[in-house]
Amino acid sequence: MSGRPRQGLHRQPGDAWLDCTCGSRHWGLHGAAGLLLFRQAPVGTQVVLQHRALWSDQGGTWGIPGGALAPGEPAVDGAVREAAEEAGIDPRALEVVATRVLDHGSWSYTTVIAAATGPQHPRPTDPESLDVAWVGLDDVADRPLLTAFATAWPVLRELLP
Repeated sequence: MSGRPRQGLHRQPGDAWLDCTCGSRHWGLHGAAGLLLFRQAPVGTQVVLQHRALWSDQGGTWGIPGGALAPGEPAVDGAVREAAEEAGIDPRALEVVATRVLDHGSWSYTTVIAAATGPQHPRPTDPESLDVAWVGLDDVADRPLLTAFATAWPVLRELLP
């Protein structure tokens, strides 16, 4: 995030920028995590993507719902919590099938890959999202993607059925 916190956001104790030993600045004092939720649809496999608010870091790009972890919060719990807060994802209707960790030593980002096991109606549920949508695998790379997600997408796609 950039700028000041927006009204309606769910602030966590870990919500702040961290100057990483890799030389970059990352969101989340205790790391961060996001949820890559997929489903099998009649048109093929789809994933939930979030169109990031314009005021956020790299605003206007698409990625997965996620954010900073609270102190001591497991990455899977944080990813599912963030997806519920930002995209209306129902935690009771998903099954975690894999995780992928980008570890910088002083900071890490965990992508939690989960299958929808019941109805999911993703939608913007807080000011961090312009839109949230099911997107076909072949259409993901056609969107303007958050830089880190664009870099990770080819590997993440291979982990999906």
